[in-house]
Amino acid sequence: MESKRLEIFDVGPCKDGFEMGFLIGQRFSTMIKSRLQNDLILQKQMLPFAQSPQSIPLLTSLSQTNMNTYPVYWDELRGTAQGSGSSFLEIMLVNFRKEILPFIPKADDTNDDCSDILVVGESVAVAAHNEDANVALVGHTYLIKGSLRNGVSFTAYTYAGELPSCAFGFNSHGLAFTLNSVPPMRHEIAAGGVGRNFVSRDLLEAQNIDDAVARICSSEASVGHSYNLIDVNTRRIMNVETASRNRCSFHEVGAVPFFHANMYLHLREQDENSLSRQKRATVLPTASRSDFMSLLGDNNNDEKYPIYMTGPLLHTLCTAVVDLDGKTLSIIEGNPKEREASFVFPIS
Repeated sequence: MESKRLEIFDVGPCKDGFEMGFLIGQRFSTMIKSRLQNDLILQKQMLPFAQSPQSIPLLTSLSQTNMNTYPVYWDELRGTAQGSGSSFLEIMLVNFRKEILPFIPKADDTNDDCSDILVVGESVAVAAHNEDANVALVGHTYLIKGSLRNGVSFTAYTYAGELPSCAFGFNSHGLAFTLNSVPPMRHEIAAGGVGRNFVSRDLLEAQNIDDAVARICSSEASVGHSYNLIDVNTRRIMNVETASRNRCSFHEVGAVPFFHANMYLHLREQDENSLSRQKRATVLPTASRSDFMSLLGDNNNDEKYPIYMTGPLLHTLCTAVVDLDGKTLSIIEGNPKEREASFVFPIS
């Protein structure tokens, strides 16, 4: 399954968050509506739940918390809904997927499973990331190049209808990031806390790794996440694993290649899918950038959970490569061991 080439939209500076969201929604209206219509988890699980009395306390708390904490980004959501002509409820639900699904009885979520290989050595400093998602997301992503009124600009890989970016991005401060979801335990979720999409949107404005860590660890997040923070100016990569109730754990990446999938490595428990990819990664060579591309492109048919995914449920949408020495972010559409980059962006 192949997706069409990514579209890029330059937006801003805008007078406020609503205008930015409105312009994005207007530009990608057809794609956003298609994504919402074809998202079976949204249509068959989340919407029925949202229309039940049991959902009212959770949705009210999520709305109030995130509106109060991130009013500008909340307005971006409102603008995206209005600009695209979509239901605000549906836009809100897809942005709070991970915060809501654990509260839906028998809910099934196969939305995202990403893989990263990270290294900062004497001769190579690279962060390479497979962006994996439900196959319904194929053809429903775009790139936002946003300019803010304070002079900061960012580039963010964005799922249709969601805040930039629940995947990866970078800004004009030289700060980049990639993300790995981690499975939350039901009893550990802080119901109605800050949504992960709002935290990652906030990272697009971080000045450096320390600022990014502060934004992550002070967010009172509802569920956990894994953040790979990359600073091309200081030649650093840090992995931050989080859980609810402000729990954070840190790993500074060095010369030993560090592979991260969708499980906690230095905070807590693991899952079968990620364990399989983690185990496979340990037997593949990781001495050079080409080795990293081969690793992320590995689709060994003997593996139940390959690193490079082609369905039937999960699909690798693209591969992002941050070269810290070259100060670039490249996006490869297709298997990274077979394809060249479709885009190469300078990170200033």
